[in-house]
Amino acid sequence: MEETFTLLPLHLDPASKALSAPTISTPSLTSELTAINTLHRSLLQLDSASVPPPPLPLNPKRSAQIQKMREQGNALYKKGSTTSLSEAIRIYTFGLEMALGRPAWEPNGIVKDEVSLILCNRAQAHIALGNWPEGAVDAGTSVEMKRIGNGKAWWRKGRCLVEMSRWDEAQEWVSKGLEVEGGDVELKTLMADIEQHMKKRESAGGR
Repeated sequence: MEETFTLLPLHLDPASKALSAPTISTPSLTSELTAINTLHRSLLQLDSASVPPPPLPLNPKRSAQIQKMREQGNALYKKGSTTSLSEAIRIYTFGLEMALGRPAWEPNGIVKDEVSLILCNRAQAHIALGNWPEGAVDAGTSVEMKRIGNGKAWWRKGRCLVEMSRWDEAQEWVSKGLEVEGGDVELKTLMADIEQHMKKRESAGGR
């Protein structure tokens, strides 16, 4: 069945902005115009002060707070004591929660960059405390958020896998990291250590 489009001679009142059809009068048209005009008047009566402004593309205050927490965590990490490292992890976690709590309308790429950086830093604090599983998870997630230009996170997970004696996984992980990061010196050094261990293991009969 074909649909038919009928152009109606509608009139817009310059003052009230109300719609009308002076030359045509049907119950259905009158009902539709009445509904539109009623909606228009209702919108005009709204208090403009109660309508929130459109969101900013990026909240600068939240960005500054996230950066401040990361810097505080870094300062605590540099102190090196067990207490300071544990506190650094706590501060990094607060920063991470703040980054993940950004409104959905803010750029997704900004969130990924912030999360990747904080997780990479927190992984290093876990490594300093010997928390190898936690460090591996944080570093691996950091890579998921940002695969390219994140050599530290690739290395940190590889280091954690080595410390847990998961040599095969470490070799596979670092190999992928080198494919992505190319000539990263730390990754190359770590791969050399892994390969040396693998050769010794083979010489010893696979133990």
